[in-house]
Amino acid sequence: MAMHELYQKGVEAGERALGPRFFEEEVGAFWGLMQTRPYMRARHGLALTLWKLGARTEAIAHLQELLRLNPHDNQGTRYSLVSWLFETGVDEELGKLFATYGDDAAAEWTYTQALWTFRLQGASRQANQLVREAYRWNTRVPAYLLGSRQLPQELPRMIGLGNEREAGQRRGSLILNQPAEL
Repeated sequence: MAMHELYQKGVEAGERALGPRFFEEEVGAFWGLMQTRPYMRARHGLALTLWKLGARTEAIAHLQELLRLNPHDNQGTRYSLVSWLFETGVDEELGKLFATYGDDAAAEWTYTQALWTFRLQGASRQANQLVREAYRWNTRVPAYLLGSRQLPQELPRMIGLGNEREAGQRRGSLILNQPAEL
C-alpha cells in the first residue's frame, strides 16, 4: 500500500473515532485536545505526501483544513502552506494567510511576503520595505535564495529567529519536510 493511502486511512480512522459532532464543536481548539493529535498528524502527513505526488490543490486543501481546526497552528502548517500557495500562484489565498498571521516574524514568512508583494506590485515602495524588514529579521537567507550557500541535508534540532539554522531550515522546508518515501 502506498504512503498516501496509509495516511488517508489514518485520516479516515481519526474522523470515525472523533465523530462528526466533534469536528463541529471543537473547531479552533483541536491541537489542545490530545485525542486529536494522531488525526492532525495523519492529515499533515497526507498533505505533504499529496504535494510530493503532484496533487497540489488537494494538498493545499488539507493544510487549510488543519488551520481551520487549529488556527493557533501548533504544527507549523502555515509554513508549508505559505510556500505552496506562493508556488502555485494562489495569490488571493496567500494574502488571506498573510493577514491571518500578520505578526509572524519567521524568515520564510517575511521573505515570502516580500517576494509575493514584489510579484504583485513590482519594485513598489511596499515591496522594497518588506524586503528590508525581512533582511533585518535574518540577513543570512539571501545566500540560500541566491544559491551561494547549500541547503543543509538534515533539519537542525533547534532553530532561532535570525540565525543561520533558521535561514537554511525555513527556505528548505519544502525539500526537507517531505516524507522520505512514497
